[in-house]
Amino acid sequence: MRITTLLCGLFMLFGCTSAPKGITPVATFDLERYLGTWYEIARLDHRFERGLSQVSANYRKRSDGGIDVLNRGYNAATGEWKEATGRAYPLGSPEQGSLKVSFFRPFYAGYHVIDLDQQDYAYALVSGPDRDYLWILSRTPILDKEITRKLINRATELGFDTSGLIFVDHQE
Repeated sequence: MRITTLLCGLFMLFGCTSAPKGITPVATFDLERYLGTWYEIARLDHRFERGLSQVSANYRKRSDGGIDVLNRGYNAATGEWKEATGRAYPLGSPEQGSLKVSFFRPFYAGYHVIDLDQQDYAYALVSGPDRDYLWILSRTPILDKEITRKLINRATELGFDTSGLIFVDHQE
């Protein structure tokens, strides 16, 4: 019984960081270039961002090799900004676009960059630990419609239910 409890506890602590089955994160990832502000263009719905607009994430290097994460969004119903701070660390090879992210230490979840503008780091397609989590991110609040369509098609090919995408309003 103790072993079963221990294994379940370890799974809860570490089991949610791997990429979804059949998803391969980008293999030529440069964390330094990924740092800075990203704007959420679209996402699959989840409770911790429900009802938020003007959503952005800022990634800043930590002295321990990790990343400070600040997620921010506006809740029009309350008229207030909602913020969440976390930490992220590379998973495996630093050249692979996989991080483990925690907003509730010691629990970590996977953050997997599965498509990326390799030239300019201007947009990214990001998955969580399973196909219930998906984000389209851009360095600007508006992303070209053709690029957005390309990323949606890629996500659909990878088995994500893109019919549920929420397109984020960045109007003030």
